[in-house]
Amino acid sequence: MILYHGTNMDFDTIDLSKSKPNKDFGRGFYLSADYDQAMAMAKVKVDQLECGMPIVLAFEVDEKQIGLMNVKYFYEYSEEWAQFILLNRRNDSPNAAHGYDIVYGPIADDRVGVQLWKYETQSIDLPTLVRNLQHMKGITFQYFFGTETAIKLLKRL
Repeated sequence: MILYHGTNMDFDTIDLSKSKPNKDFGRGFYLSADYDQAMAMAKVKVDQLECGMPIVLAFEVDEKQIGLMNVKYFYEYSEEWAQFILLNRRNDSPNAAHGYDIVYGPIADDRVGVQLWKYETQSIDLPTLVRNLQHMKGITFQYFFGTETAIKLLKRL
């Protein structure tokens, strides 16, 4: 399987210590099976950081090896998915909030912070949070590789 990572600069080594906290599935390395989605993310990163240029890095991973890892799958938006995102977005610890090597699931909408605040202040209930976190462009999926063991499965092309 080929996966893509959108970024604003080229690199050879994946360094999980440079991963940002409070992301959908936690601090880790995010990829997509969709090249166009990865390019869109690269453009967003360039806009956010105001430096570099959009780059998409390609990686090959053996799906049989993924099956040997501790993997969590979310195939659709659900309350379990929303609670998992809440768990990770709230995690201020440098340690992972979960024990998965790899997580696969939908990308939350870009307005996550506002929706989480509404849920935490009880302005909306959990089913409404799930609806509000759905990506506005339709369902799009991401792969999270969050451990060194998982990162070793990625072979740069």
